[in-house]
Amino acid sequence: MFDGNLEFGSKDVVRAAIYMALSATRDEEKLLKHQYAEKGIKCCAVDYGGDFVTSIVKIIERAVVSAKREGVIVESHAEEGAVAGATREALNQIANKAIGLNVGGKIGVARYHDHVAVCVFFGVGLLHLNEISIGVGHRVV
Repeated sequence: MFDGNLEFGSKDVVRAAIYMALSATRDEEKLLKHQYAEKGIKCCAVDYGGDFVTSIVKIIERAVVSAKREGVIVESHAEEGAVAGATREALNQIANKAIGLNVGGKIGVARYHDHVAVCVFFGVGLLHLNEISIGVGHRVV
């Protein structure tokens, strides 16, 4: 458990981003955000859905805008670039499954000091014939 003196590393920040992306409701999202904030980890999450290929830029923009709006990052080239790069890495991990199909799910972003992590958790497919996919990216600011 958190004792107040514990430092968190990249695995812990990635774990927080994953949990944020996996949150099923806004209430669960708010609870997780509050619990992580008590530990010094800033988090946010944002829903997304649409055609994968045409949505890549929109997904990256959503991650960056959400992170700025929720105070996970400040408006600076380096911090925005870190979130954009981590999101791009996460999307690359699911691209083979998602090309030509629709995606829908949630993007989770977490930060602790200089560690920034992004998780994309998407259902990939058509109608109710979905495959589930998760991708993560990490950057240091």
